[in-house]
Amino acid sequence: MKTTDKIIQLLKLHGPLTAKTLAEELALTTMGVRQHLQTLEDVGDVDIEDRVEGRGRPTRYWRLTEQSRSHFADRHEELTVQLIDSVKMIFGDQGLDKLIDYREQSALVQYRAAMEGATDIPTRLDILAKLRSNEGYMATMEHIDGVYFLLENHCPICAAATKCLNFCRSELQLFQQLFADIAVVSREEHIIEGARRCAYKIEAIHH
Repeated sequence: MKTTDKIIQLLKLHGPLTAKTLAEELALTTMGVRQHLQTLEDVGDVDIEDRVEGRGRPTRYWRLTEQSRSHFADRHEELTVQLIDSVKMIFGDQGLDKLIDYREQSALVQYRAAMEGATDIPTRLDILAKLRSNEGYMATMEHIDGVYFLLENHCPICAAATKCLNFCRSELQLFQQLFADIAVVSREEHIIEGARRCAYKIEAIHH
């Protein structure tokens, strides 16, 4: 484990500490620890808090910033996969499908409300891309040779979707329902199948 990682672990466990305490814990010189702390401060993982303790100069404490959280892996992907397995085991495939349908229907209501009054493809698609980006899909809209595309560069539910492709099927159906009156939606690229992104093609229906 790198020294900087050890420092982060110690600050996570004990709260703000002085360089002297950290040096004792890690069996390093205070000077050595200060260099590591400086590195962490430069990247934004720690900052300084000077505390007045009795007489004399304040004591300098080092503490973790919000940004340091990225070092502590979230286990929610594992939890999601376990929950999917549990739902299947207790309620069967049918139970899982019900759950996915419910998620799809509630998203449909929410998205439709946001799209109220948007009658053309670009306006509706722009709203959809913003909604999806807020949910972590890093979505953008593109217009190539008269055809519109919704590009999702990240899949926050990738672990769940890999475990259960019905999540992906449900998202495609959701988009199809949102554009049913004006366009046909098809999925052209799929992260789950090894593509770099999910790409949805939105083609106008010519009445």
